[in-house]
Amino acid sequence: MPIQTTTEQTVNTDIIQAPTPYMIFDAGDVLHESGISGIKYDFNYGARVTVPQGNYRVKFIDMKDCLTVYDAAASGVIVTSNKKYFIPFRIEVYQQDQLIFAHDLNLKNQKVLIKFPIGTIGDILAWFPYAEAFRAKHDCELYCSMSEEMSQIIRASYPQIKFIKPEERPANLYASYYMGIFFPCDDRIHQPSDFRVRGLHHNAAMILGLAEDGEPPDLSVRLLPKDTQRKIAEPYVCIAAQASSQAKYWNNGAGWLNVVKHLKQRGYRVLCIDRDNVHSMGSRFNIIPYGAEDFTGKLPLQERIDLLYHAEFFVGLPSGLSWLAHGVGKPVVMISGFSLPFSEFKTPYRIINYHVCNGCWNDTRIVFDHKDFEWCPRLKGTDRQFECSRYITPEAVNQVIDRLIATLHSNV
Repeated sequence: MPIQTTTEQTVNTDIIQAPTPYMIFDAGDVLHESGISGIKYDFNYGARVTVPQGNYRVKFIDMKDCLTVYDAAASGVIVTSNKKYFIPFRIEVYQQDQLIFAHDLNLKNQKVLIKFPIGTIGDILAWFPYAEAFRAKHDCELYCSMSEEMSQIIRASYPQIKFIKPEERPANLYASYYMGIFFPCDDRIHQPSDFRVRGLHHNAAMILGLAEDGEPPDLSVRLLPKDTQRKIAEPYVCIAAQASSQAKYWNNGAGWLNVVKHLKQRGYRVLCIDRDNVHSMGSRFNIIPYGAEDFTGKLPLQERIDLLYHAEFFVGLPSGLSWLAHGVGKPVVMISGFSLPFSEFKTPYRIINYHVCNGCWNDTRIVFDHKDFEWCPRLKGTDRQFECSRYITPEAVNQVIDRLIATLHSNV
């Protein structure tokens, strides 16, 4: 989500608001008592400590790297670390060069908040398994803040996590962390590295201080059906053809037409579960694939989960509904050229064409423009625009679908 950042190390305000509604950084007051008058501390939006007027010095030490990252005089201020993601900080306060207070971050049994952005589906589903891994690792009292729609489909699978609304804030928070992909991309305040070379979901591991080279035991968020009764007797496949940017679309004009036809020939009903059956932006009009059954509409996500639960598999793009299908446990055929395969979850049914331009999303020389629906940074305005997906042929997708069907039948 696009979030502007700040780099101050010592601040006199606790609230920094992004220019979009996706995220508000709200650190609240520093409340944890040190036992020394005028000195309070916590780890909300970085390590923080208050010191009264006088001859004091504050140190922040990264205990993992055994490195002092801040050491300066302080008098009558709140001192806060520059880095806002998880770091095992040690806070030290000196008076006249004598150590008078020290505290090592320890989340066990403490109230901790992970704040997720609003207005997104796929990002939250990609990141949430890391929140559960974080809770288990630190044995903390974890609160997760997100939209009511998202919490409704996740909370049943995670009874040890407390779900709250975006505007809510638990009392006496010890630490809080903010989940997102942060722009500008060289932001190192909220994320330790460039998400473009790490992958969408692995950015969560970095922010929460989890192993960057591994994945949680269950990378897919667990999404449970509310109604397990099958409503459609025939075997069916769900598809989703809409996306938030034209670069994410499958821009092969014959693509969906032939895939839907192929799926029907293989004996499946084909249900399109996009929110919109037509999505337009400027001169671009993207319509429901011809031949697909119209199951579109502004429906609760739970209804989509219930429908996916009985589907044979899902065919889609690098978008939220692919993550939703993955969370339900369905095989996902993913069609994408603008992002490289490591950007999303692992699937053996990923299609990309390396013969043409590809991977602009992951190119660190390029910054994604959220305001430009027709963003194609290398080839826009030429006859090669969106060739990354135009040259993904329906025959190539159908080959992968046939391989998936064969695998499903071999497991019966």
